[in-house]
Amino acid sequence: MTNERSYPETLIAVEDVHRSFGGTLAVRGVSLGVRSGEIYGLVGPDGAGKTTVMRLVVGALRAESGRILVCGFDVSGEPEQARSCIGYLSQRFSLYEDLTVLENIRFFAEVRGLPAADWVSRCTQILEFVGLLEFADRRAGQLSGGMKQKLGLASALVTRPRVLLLDEPTTGVDPVTRQNFWQLVIRLTSLPATESERPVAVLLSTPYMDEAARCGRVGFIRDGRIIAEGAPSVLRERLQGRILELRGAPLHLLRQAVRQDADVDDVQAFGDRLHVRLRSQSSAAQIDRLAAMIRSAGGKIDAIRPIPAALEDVFIDLSAGEHA
Repeated sequence: MTNERSYPETLIAVEDVHRSFGGTLAVRGVSLGVRSGEIYGLVGPDGAGKTTVMRLVVGALRAESGRILVCGFDVSGEPEQARSCIGYLSQRFSLYEDLTVLENIRFFAEVRGLPAADWVSRCTQILEFVGLLEFADRRAGQLSGGMKQKLGLASALVTRPRVLLLDEPTTGVDPVTRQNFWQLVIRLTSLPATESERPVAVLLSTPYMDEAARCGRVGFIRDGRIIAEGAPSVLRERLQGRILELRGAPLHLLRQAVRQDADVDDVQAFGDRLHVRLRSQSSAAQIDRLAAMIRSAGGKIDAIRPIPAALEDVFIDLSAGEHA
């Protein structure tokens, strides 16, 4: 058990935090909150400030201004109490390849001061939860990449944290492993509250928009600032009726043609098709006009139709607005 204070419903509170490196302001006035049982996705491109925010919350970096509370404890003034509530899985989880799966978890449990009476039963429980129980005696160096990620998660969970920080946890793993990992995270936020287990608050950073869509709330971060925040469905509403899906050939000609229209804000490739972002809601007349422009330019149209906005569309729109 941690010595968590009982009053805060919000388990992670980041309030107007700033942090710079040399002359570069890496985090600029970031504020966010994550409640018990919630998955909050911090989403943005490389260099946006995601990992810096994570390291500030875990206490590996000190904020230059603002305040961070974890389970009611100030990370700056009460670092040990705050860290006792946290399970942290970094981008480059450092396991000991010569130790077995079980020995790795035991090591992390003892480093965190967990008594043997607690960690012995806890290890078995956690290994079963992440699907590694049958590999308990296998050396970590012999595990696949996905199994190593599961071992990292198991090590982060061994102390029964109330807060789980996951910094791009599925980078470099295959789609099946990503799916399995997410199922584990979702289960952690859905645990029934008991004396020994309670739903965790998850703060997760990811560059993947399909993962962002699984989060209860998303904060888009760019250049150290959160430029938009909300539930994925709410964020997508900002582009309701403004995205057209265009399929045809050749794509480069289709893109050039529709960009000539004054009502077209942007055009982006999504696999073998284009997403056309309009300045206002689409109409049949506008679609007919774009189709005529494409044909007159020598392009072939297979389909052009309004579609619901994807989170990628929202992020591209927000990013364009930031640099307009």
